[in-house]
Amino acid sequence: MSEKDKKAFVLRINTDLLKEIEKWAADEFRSTNGQIEFLLNQAVKSSRRKRLNKNNTDL
Repeated sequence: MSEKDKKAFVLRINTDLLKEIEKWAADEFRSTNGQIEFLLNQAVKSSRRKRLNKNNTDL
């Protein structure tokens, strides 16, 4: 995804949580923004899998 395909927005976040994310990002050689985006992508994929699995068991 190119930078022009991304949308900027303001995020209000607890200071302690931000510090933890910054440390985590540094440990994984990512920027703070990159780490937040990575975590959001993982959450969306996980949620999608759960929904798909739930729909498959309902058949």
